[in-house]
Amino acid sequence: MMVKLLSSVAALLLTTHIQAQSAVTPTPSYLMPLADKAVLTDLIRVNDQLYVAVGDRGHVLVSKDSTNWTQVQTPVQSLFTSVYFSDETHGWAVGHDATIIATQDGGQSWQLQQFKPETDKPLFDILFADANNGIALGAYGMFYRTTDGGKTWLDEFHLELVGSEDQAYLKELQESDPEAYLEERASVLPHFNRIYQHNNVLYLIGEAGFFATSADFGKSWTRHPEFYNGSLFGLTMTAKNSLIAVGLRGHVFRSTDLGQSWQEIKLNQTATLNSVLTDAAGNLYLTGNAGTLLVSQDDGVSFTSVPTQDSKAILNAVAVKDQLVLVTEAGIRTLAIKKPE
Repeated sequence: MMVKLLSSVAALLLTTHIQAQSAVTPTPSYLMPLADKAVLTDLIRVNDQLYVAVGDRGHVLVSKDSTNWTQVQTPVQSLFTSVYFSDETHGWAVGHDATIIATQDGGQSWQLQQFKPETDKPLFDILFADANNGIALGAYGMFYRTTDGGKTWLDEFHLELVGSEDQAYLKELQESDPEAYLEERASVLPHFNRIYQHNNVLYLIGEAGFFATSADFGKSWTRHPEFYNGSLFGLTMTAKNSLIAVGLRGHVFRSTDLGQSWQEIKLNQTATLNSVLTDAAGNLYLTGNAGTLLVSQDDGVSFTSVPTQDSKAILNAVAVKDQLVLVTEAGIRTLAIKKPE
């Protein structure tokens, strides 16, 4: 499975069927001649001959070489926030309006699986274990699961992801006022910003330092103490098995014990960091707002700044041979990777 850029605590798992379509009819995306220069938010290297990027206005772009990109029409104009492929043909993208689209032909065509603008909530990330089993999550603890490749999506609520004080309150409210309970649980959880899998463990990060793990593909979770009071947006595991988490105002944290404890890594800049990734040589990269790009060659102990073209926000990147392919608020950019001296 291609990895991209959570001992349950008395889990309460409430599952309800979600209607895939909204009463509002979505409008297909327009094919734009400069789509590769518009806002793009995420990309994935599926294999050496398939790269997929997503972004604003329902834009999806595909490339065979990470240099030449072609826009593919999608069923919606929602802002996409994340894209994931479980294999060379099966992929999904999620975004605003709780939108989920899917492809079964390597990104050449896309079908709508969920569109719920009435929720007024975005999905931020998606992950699949295989072509059938996946989870999508986002604002205010939105959490959907599919076991049939996205033909149906189920809404899940995990009480163990709620803070301990709110858990007791919700249990009492569920018994005394079921209607108020459903309203309250819709906003009691923080935003789930990013989910990351390493081996058989899922790592989930989000708003207000939220951090949780799961060993059964999200069926049950362990919520860990917050190690930061701001939002976290990116997480990865290095070649030396160090976890690196990044977030607001240039905050970087490093764990060498699989998230049991964290050390803050001080930087000389305060731009919000959006993602963290590694290359084949073991180098670690951070991307962020205001054209921020930093690199570490010592497993995340220290970082140095990498000059970029301008101050456009860099949302994510992938390493391709001797260069980084960046998705930015001004489209796709490439940057040569400087060899260590």
